[in-house]
Amino acid sequence: MINIWEVNETNKMVEQENLDVRTITIGISLLDCMDADLDRLNQKIYDRITTVAKDLVKVGKEIERDYCIPIVNKRISVTPIAMVGSAACKTPEDYVTIAKTLDAAARTVGVNFIGGYSALVSKGMTACDELLIRSIPEALASTEFVCSSVNVGSTKTGINMDAVRLMGEVIKETAERTKDNDSMGCAKLVVFCNAPDDNPFMAGAFHGVTEADAIINVGVSGPGVVKTALEKVRGENFEVLCETIKKTAFKITRVGQLVAQEASRRLGIPFGIIDLSLAPTPAIGDSVAGILEEIGLEYAGAPGTTAALALLNDQVKKGGVMASSYVGGLSGAFIPVSEDQGMIDAVQAGALTLEKLEAMTCVCSVGLDMIAVPGKTSASSLSGIIADEMAIGMVNQKTTAVRLIPVAGKDVGDIVEFGGLLGYAPVMPVNACSCEKFVSRAGRIPAPIHSFKN
Repeated sequence: MINIWEVNETNKMVEQENLDVRTITIGISLLDCMDADLDRLNQKIYDRITTVAKDLVKVGKEIERDYCIPIVNKRISVTPIAMVGSAACKTPEDYVTIAKTLDAAARTVGVNFIGGYSALVSKGMTACDELLIRSIPEALASTEFVCSSVNVGSTKTGINMDAVRLMGEVIKETAERTKDNDSMGCAKLVVFCNAPDDNPFMAGAFHGVTEADAIINVGVSGPGVVKTALEKVRGENFEVLCETIKKTAFKITRVGQLVAQEASRRLGIPFGIIDLSLAPTPAIGDSVAGILEEIGLEYAGAPGTTAALALLNDQVKKGGVMASSYVGGLSGAFIPVSEDQGMIDAVQAGALTLEKLEAMTCVCSVGLDMIAVPGKTSASSLSGIIADEMAIGMVNQKTTAVRLIPVAGKDVGDIVEFGGLLGYAPVMPVNACSCEKFVSRAGRIPAPIHSFKN
């Protein structure tokens, strides 16, 4: 039974501590849309999305009203488009027409973003995969809602260095194509190792081929709730600290479970997973870095940061898995720079560097996220950073990702405004030493020894 104390506690978390359901994401399979005729393919994709997701925004608003729980985003993910367009697309420009169809469908149903303009190339690239990847700069420059992702590595297959090298070039070109908007296209492009099939968060969401025809995935978030809970146990030992985080994560996840079940029932679409990630926003008090400071650090990036983040990530997962039988996606703590005021403050104070962020990604949910770097950063340096992050994911059997934004015309210390949930970011320095010869080697970094499990 839910008692009045728990109701009041939840209301307080929503009204004062920035608790929200970050997204309801409908995953939609487009496999039955495949067609050798490009025009028919685009029409099938548009019809499928606008039919399945036609009530998503309306239902989301109804749940918000009925339960007084903010649902910040309503989103769609689709089957990786490199696969869907394989029979019809003969040029990068053909794939761009599909991106525009996805954009039109997203506008029609009223969602915030649509993900799945994606390719999965961890072991090798087909001709169609390469066409889609080369089309990404134009696709992101000519659309508003489309998000793109490319999985270039996995623990089982190793790292496709040909794809890593190509992605450095693609990120540079995307930045240039969207330079009039502070290279915003790169904020909608992420490179993965071990990408999950059921991630509801953008820009990396896509509908995996192992999923059903349609599925409801929900992402919850509450860094402010965790920080407030920790303020009440300030100075206590690690056992009390961990128990407090775990209990708070349980409560946050139960809110998401309620919303997910209601959305599934009202839309008539099966419930998939709850992603219980602590995803920050630029709002004051809604910061993962703020939690790390409450744990005892002067700034995120101070000595002890990686240990504190490991503790936080583990306790969030332990609390969340007790609250829902279907925890998935990424689940843990995100550390995007531009979307977290505490991270921004730490960068500006000189406490947080790109290298320290990379170390932190060994123990957090994802990776180097929403990091602005100088526009003059070379494609090979971007590829080297991607390769480093992919290696962390491959060896540690976890999802890692890179979302770098080489902002055209900006240099170290400049501020870039993205707006909304994407926030703003200081441009961070990148190691100037070259890795050109390394990333220019063709082929694949082999899978680690512990991948041979059967």
